[in-house]
Amino acid sequence: MPKKAYLANHFNSHALKQKYLKSQDSVESRRWGVLWKVSLGWTIKNSALALGIDYQYAKKIVKRYNELGAEGVKNQRKTTRNHRRGKPPLLNDQQLHSLIKALKESPSDGGIWTGPKVARWIEKETQVEKVGNQRGWDYLKKCEYSWQRPRPKHRACDEKLQQEYKRKLTGKSQTTARKISSRPNPSLVF
Repeated sequence: MPKKAYLANHFNSHALKQKYLKSQDSVESRRWGVLWKVSLGWTIKNSALALGIDYQYAKKIVKRYNELGAEGVKNQRKTTRNHRRGKPPLLNDQQLHSLIKALKESPSDGGIWTGPKVARWIEKETQVEKVGNQRGWDYLKKCEYSWQRPRPKHRACDEKLQQEYKRKLTGKSQTTARKISSRPNPSLVF
């Protein structure tokens, strides 16, 4: 028979179960679950297996609980850290709002906004010598835009004829809609 794990008497089995069931954080919930199972007499290995976590991790959970009590179970990754990782952002908040405003209009060379076009815009705005095309694409995504391909146009199309066709079509559709709405509905006639 496997050796029973030592569990400090910070909480009884019922309290551990309640903490397991009521925890809002999934990481903490699993940790409380391991401790609850161990308090019921389960081995650390079986309780880790039942909750889908690694055996070594479950041993660390029990050890931290024995040493620190409820503080050892808390999820430390939720705490905010004040340090920045990676490079600082290219655009401050004001410049980012200017970019969002610029994206609502057409680019200066026409067409659509792409990563390279946004990168050139950032170069002009921030006086940075070279901004990579990927950074432009990153800022496009940050502004919740995606690369769009315009609908293809036939090379022999005539814009004026198309606009006139659309105008006539809407007039015809409105006339047809009026005719249909003025007819009595045969299913409603008794």
